[in-house]
Amino acid sequence: MFFEKLLQGQPEGIFGIGYNDPSTVGIICTIILLILVISGVRVVIAASIAGMIGLVELIGVGPALGNIGAIPYSKSVTFVLGLLPIFILIGFLAYQAGITRQLFEAAKAWVGFVPGGLAVATVFATAGFAAVSGASTATAAVFSRIAIPEMLKEGYDKKLAAGVVAAGGTLASLIPPSAILIIYAIIVEESVGALLLAGFLPGVFSAIVYALIIIIWAKKNPKLGPPSRRYTLNEKLKTLPGIIPIAVVISVIISAIYAGWATPTEAGSLGAFVVLLMAIYNKVKVSALKAALIETAKLVAMIFSIIWGVLIFVRFLGFSGLPEDFANWIISLPLDPYVTLLFILLGYVVLGMFIDAIGLLLLTLPVVYPAVMLLNGGPDVTAAESPFGMTFNQVSVWFGIIVVKMAEVCLITPPIGLNCFVVAGVRKDIPVTDVFKGVTLFFIADILTILGLVMFPQVITWLPDLMMS
Repeated sequence: MFFEKLLQGQPEGIFGIGYNDPSTVGIICTIILLILVISGVRVVIAASIAGMIGLVELIGVGPALGNIGAIPYSKSVTFVLGLLPIFILIGFLAYQAGITRQLFEAAKAWVGFVPGGLAVATVFATAGFAAVSGASTATAAVFSRIAIPEMLKEGYDKKLAAGVVAAGGTLASLIPPSAILIIYAIIVEESVGALLLAGFLPGVFSAIVYALIIIIWAKKNPKLGPPSRRYTLNEKLKTLPGIIPIAVVISVIISAIYAGWATPTEAGSLGAFVVLLMAIYNKVKVSALKAALIETAKLVAMIFSIIWGVLIFVRFLGFSGLPEDFANWIISLPLDPYVTLLFILLGYVVLGMFIDAIGLLLLTLPVVYPAVMLLNGGPDVTAAESPFGMTFNQVSVWFGIIVVKMAEVCLITPPIGLNCFVVAGVRKDIPVTDVFKGVTLFFIADILTILGLVMFPQVITWLPDLMMS
C-alpha cells in the first residue's frame, strides 16, 4: 500500500506530511542532510539522498525521478560552467611547464631577504599560481612539493613551513580566475566578470596580510624562519622571464573582463593557450601534457558531481519554500542588519568545520542568499535606502566575496581543513596536527580581513563599479 501511494503520486506516505506543510519537510530533510554530512557521508551522496527523500515526499516518485534525471543535463549545458575546466587546465599545464618553480624562484630572489623570506616568497608565489590555477587544493599540493623542502633545508620550523603553504593555497579562492567564484556566480546568477574583478583586491590584500604576519612572526623568533641571502639586481632580473606567462594570463583575463573585448570563457581559453605555448617552449613531454589533461578531468568530474548532487537538494528546497520562509524570518529579527549578517557568517564558520568549501556554498546559498538580499531591501533598493549602503547588484557581489572568503577560512579550519590534509598527505613527515597549528595565525588574519571587508565594502565593489560605469 505504501509503495502504491508513492507511485500514484501520493507522497504523504513517507512522513505523513505531504503537501500540507512543505516547510516542515524542508526542515526535516535539512536535518537529515546535516546528520549525514557530520557522520562522514560525502556531500554529493548526502545531498542527493536528502533531496530525493524530500522530492518524493512533496511531488511523488515519478515527478521526483524526472527532476533528478533532468538536473545533470540542464546544469551541464550552462555556458559559464565551461570556465571551470579551462581554469583548472591552466593550473595543471602551468605546473607541468615548470612555471610554478620559476614563480617560486622569482619570489625568493625578490623578497627572500626579509625575516621569514622563503615563507613570504611562498605566499606571493602561491598568489601568482592562484592567478592561473583557480584551485586551492591544487595550489597547496604543488607548493608542498616545491616550497616546503626549500624552507626545511634553510632551517625553517615545520609548522610555519606547512602552515604557510596550506594558508597560501586558499588565495586561489579569491584571486581570479577562481573556480569557487564561478560556482557562486552560477548559483546566484551573478555576473562572472564582476565577481572575478571583485575578488582581485581582497585576494591581493590577503596575500599582503599573510606576508606581514610571517615577517612579524619571524622577526620576533628568527629561528622560525631565517632570512635567505640577498640576490644581486642582475640575479633578480634573470628570474623575471619565467613569470611572463603568468603576467600575460592575468593581464588577458583582467583586461578582457574590464574592457569587455572578450568574455571570461574566451579570455580563459586564451590564457590556457599561452600556458600551453610556454609548456611546448619548455619542451614538456607529451606524457606530462597527458597527465595534466587527466588530472584536469578528474578534478572537473569531482566538482561537477558535487554540483549535480547538491542541486538535487536545491531543487527540493525550491518545492519546499524553505528559502522564502528563512528570508522572511531573517528580516523579522529585531536586530541590526550587520548583527544579523555576523550571525550568518558565524554559521558558515561552524558548518565549514564539517563541509568542504564547494559543498558549503552549494548547500547554503539557495537559502542564505535570498535572505541577505531581502535584508538589504530587495531587488529594487537604492544605495540610499539600503541598510548596507549598496544597491542589489553591489550587495550580491559584496556578499559573494565575503562568503567565498569564509569558504577560504574553512579550508584551514579543523576538523575538515582540506588544504591542511592535502599538505600532510604530500608531506608524510609533517603530521596534520602540526599543519593546523601552523595556520592558526593565518586563520586569525582571515577573520580580521573578513571583518574589514564587511566594514569597508568599497574594497570589493570598486573594480566592478568601474566596469559597469
